[in-house]
Amino acid sequence: MKDSRLRSFIKAYSWRICGSCITFCISYIVTGKIVVSSTISLTELVIKPFFYWLHERGWANIKWGKLYASC
Repeated sequence: MKDSRLRSFIKAYSWRICGSCITFCISYIVTGKIVVSSTISLTELVIKPFFYWLHERGWANIKWGKLYASC
């Protein structure tokens, strides 16, 4: 069983939103500046999902470790 490309894309962005919120908080703690923290987290929100999507699609093609239900 394989995830569709759209499912992988949605998973990437939903995870990235969570990650960007964490990055914003850490950036704000380190810099104390909302503008800098926002820029970092928004840049990450745009760029990282694409790389996650590529990673997810690559792993979708590897059979190792997949379990298939038998009927």
